[in-house]
Amino acid sequence: MDARDLEDTSTALFSAITMMVRRMRQIPAPGELTLPERSALARLDRLGPATAADLARIEQISPQAMGITLAALEDKGLVARRRDEGDRRRALTSLTDSGREMVRLKRSARARLIADALSDGFTAEELRTLAAAGPLIQRLAEKI
Repeated sequence: MDARDLEDTSTALFSAITMMVRRMRQIPAPGELTLPERSALARLDRLGPATAADLARIEQISPQAMGITLAALEDKGLVARRRDEGDRRRALTSLTDSGREMVRLKRSARARLIADALSDGFTAEELRTLAAAGPLIQRLAEKI
């Protein structure tokens, strides 16, 4: 792929992903969490227990901002903090059962919306292409 094709592809992906994110954010969330709260919950769901510093680094925000986010989630009963047995100076944050349920409900609503859209007007070949593209888009997001 030459530089021009790469530029066209990146522009098309950026436009499509931006539209998808905008529409996904419009879906009401149970409990109406802030974007940083939803993002922290999703990260904890995918990664498992993590320190505030680790989450801040991954989310590219300050440790103080992540601390505020985690405190709000803890107040809502969605996360719990405990001392790291390997290093008692660090605290690990993990999802509570309520936090896991919140993530599941949000994902379910979004997944249902996507499934409904996919079931209307996409060919079997297009669906296979989209299924193959998912992991590639995930990998692309991790490299940005």
